[in-house]
Amino acid sequence: MEKSIVEETEISTVRNWFSISKLKDLSKRDFGILVGVQILMFSAIYAVNNFRPYFEEIHFQRMETIPGQIMVYSLLVTLIFQVLFLIYIAYLYIKYKPIQSVIDDALPTCTIIVPAYNEGRLVYETLLSIAASNFPKEKMEVIAIDDGSKDDTWYWINKANADLNHSLTVYQQPENRGKRHALHRGFTTGTGEVFITIDSDSVVEKDTIRNLLSPFVVNKNCGGVAGNVKVLNKKQGIIPKMLNVSFVFSFEFVRAAQSSLGFVLCTPGALSAYKREAVLHSLENWIEQKFMGKYATIGEDRAMTNLILKQGYDVNFQRNANVLTNTPTGFRNLHKMFTRWGRSNVRETLAMNSFVFKNFREKNKAGARFIFLNQWIKLLLAFPLVILMFYFLFTHPFLYVSSALVATFIFSSIQMLFFTKQYNFIDALWAYPYSVFYMFALFWIFPFSILTVKNGGWLTR
Repeated sequence: MEKSIVEETEISTVRNWFSISKLKDLSKRDFGILVGVQILMFSAIYAVNNFRPYFEEIHFQRMETIPGQIMVYSLLVTLIFQVLFLIYIAYLYIKYKPIQSVIDDALPTCTIIVPAYNEGRLVYETLLSIAASNFPKEKMEVIAIDDGSKDDTWYWINKANADLNHSLTVYQQPENRGKRHALHRGFTTGTGEVFITIDSDSVVEKDTIRNLLSPFVVNKNCGGVAGNVKVLNKKQGIIPKMLNVSFVFSFEFVRAAQSSLGFVLCTPGALSAYKREAVLHSLENWIEQKFMGKYATIGEDRAMTNLILKQGYDVNFQRNANVLTNTPTGFRNLHKMFTRWGRSNVRETLAMNSFVFKNFREKNKAGARFIFLNQWIKLLLAFPLVILMFYFLFTHPFLYVSSALVATFIFSSIQMLFFTKQYNFIDALWAYPYSVFYMFALFWIFPFSILTVKNGGWLTR
């Protein structure tokens, strides 16, 4: 009997990893995309291997010129740096452990702020998911703010309040002033020891709030905590399926690694928590933040993270504090979202220069600076890499496409293997289409974000 139980458990584990049911759920289109991308990448690997003499000849010709040598050695140094950085991040990831939930009596009081603009019924689902949390109700204050919506968002906020026995505090801004101002109202009126911000198109799991707040109890120097953002609408198209894999790698690998240093670069708008004292100390600088003479209207999450790190606090990531959020389903909203994120990344990387090389914290300064240096490498190489890409595309198109696909395959495989370990193999395969999609359709976004960094429009609102 024991043997059969063990065998059945092993079979169940294999089935869960391979996800037979998920394979059956694939549409013909999805199956075709996954298979087609694999054929494309393996064809590139075959081409690079079989046309190696041709590639080597081009390489030798390039090494005969000074500009060619500079280019080759620069790319080699960049590659070595990126490999070392990936190894370091992997080391930090192995060290990472999420904080387990503390007992009710130890949990701090919190104010949960939900800003909403033209979200309609989605904000209702968000507020109900918060109310369903297994967090002590007497320690939780929920503030919902309609930021001058033009649809029925205010109706759904009031419906949620009525259905929850008027346990919410609700505000309606007279006009739309932006998410930052809506959050500011919550920060200035909330009474909790910890502020939590949740996007109005997101839902939290029952354990999310208590898990999100537990690091503040365990680590007295914790100033902020990033939640684990997952894709809610991953069945609504190819883009959400691809983003599902990208989000897992970005949060559960990259942010987990950063958390080992207490140096998470961005607490996401979808779910974040901040120590009250840390917020109030930097609130004026945050709401009055300007970039190139204009008031900042985007990147409020990254800006708050920067200001908290600047005070010497740790900013951590909680893998067990899950929030599910809606992502773009079409290319138009996707590239606008990435452009907004890119501009914010550029602005806050520049802002971080003001403190990261000073004595801004007691420990892990070297590791924090190494992570920051990688951010600068991305900024500095954005345009040179795009120029090189077009140069090779026009002079050696076969060389560029095949080599780029091989490189993409290698990086995608890292994401795929990580996702497989955490979840399942079938969904992990979307790492490959996403990388190909990004390489050919989204590569221009970061350079464009640098060129247009002064622009502050929300774009997707």
